[in-house]
Amino acid sequence: MTERLYYNNSFLLNFAAGIVEAQPASDGQVNVVLDRTAFYPTSGGQVSDTGWLELEAAESAAKVRVIEVSEREDGAIQHLVEGADLESLGSERVRGFIDVERRRDHMQQHTGQHVLSAAFISLFEMPTVSFHMGAESCTIDLDTKALTAEQVHRAEMLANDVIAEDRPVEIKYATLEEARAMGVRKIPPAEREKLRLIDIKDFDLNACGGTHVRSTGQIGAILLRKISKEKQGFRVEFVCGMRAVATARKDFETLTEAAGVFSTHIYEIPTQVRKLIEEEKAGAKREHKLLEEIASLTSDALLASLGDAKTVVRFYADRDLAFIKLLAQRLTRQGTVVALLGCGGTQPGVVFAQAPGLANDLGALMKEALGELGGRGGGNKDMAQGGAQDASKIEAVLETVRKKIV
Repeated sequence: MTERLYYNNSFLLNFAAGIVEAQPASDGQVNVVLDRTAFYPTSGGQVSDTGWLELEAAESAAKVRVIEVSEREDGAIQHLVEGADLESLGSERVRGFIDVERRRDHMQQHTGQHVLSAAFISLFEMPTVSFHMGAESCTIDLDTKALTAEQVHRAEMLANDVIAEDRPVEIKYATLEEARAMGVRKIPPAEREKLRLIDIKDFDLNACGGTHVRSTGQIGAILLRKISKEKQGFRVEFVCGMRAVATARKDFETLTEAAGVFSTHIYEIPTQVRKLIEEEKAGAKREHKLLEEIASLTSDALLASLGDAKTVVRFYADRDLAFIKLLAQRLTRQGTVVALLGCGGTQPGVVFAQAPGLANDLGALMKEALGELGGRGGGNKDMAQGGAQDASKIEAVLETVRKKIV
């Protein structure tokens, strides 16, 4: 079992160790097991550290990149490295170097999660059932049937108050019985001789094996980003520390650019967007009404020119599927008409329609047509539609289908 140096000091960023084992992995990479390590392996919702290993005996003191760290079932921690010569890793002693910025980020996110989870417990008795640390943001899943915007705001405010108070964050160890007596927020199901506890003074006490800051002030800030309903409760997306700063900066720049487009202040953007949406809806209604009128006039003209014919075959190069569908509906309301229509535009397509009671199976004919057109679609006996990959083939296909109409 590997000695975990990060357990007692999350700020230990370089260390010396001996190589216990080195096994080849895929793509020329090597899995290295050390007798001791400060690299944190992926577990408990926190992703692993990365960094470098430097062979102490190597003349050039060349470093090999540690790209992933994981824990095996036997308790050994293996470091996946690239750019290493397997033979040179025999029983060498190495020096490990942790990626400082990544470690700091993970400490901020993970300790911030403890504070945020404790805030939801303190204010609303909403326990955290899972935690996930992503590359850009983190999430906690809360066991609750309801979560309001006001509750989210209050939890965020309390969490940031605790950060501003710069409360000490200490590592403690306790047996299972001692932990229960101490009121630990969440005790893991796995049995251990000693539990590692993260104690945020007078606010939260929780069992955890992750890396953490020394005081809440080092978290920087917590910014809640998104709330979504999940099967078992609600998911809260958040960022802490430098991630929060970077996210807030990106948000501000995005809003500033949007405000420039609308020629307004960033705080007025929601009003401007709602106005734009309403105008777009109104415009879409006007456009649809005009399209209906055009379809009606076109239908009247076509029916007047039919004479004794019962089948209308037309291709409209500059129209879309919505128009030919409206036109087909109007044509087939008038007696025993069959409409075989096609359109070009940005999304070429075809519509087949007939008055109820006629003998043709337009759904089957559409399936045949789409085989030629390379598109997708379908329908029933009296109405079918589909897309076409190549508009230049539509007129020929319509003529082929016309010959099959009875």
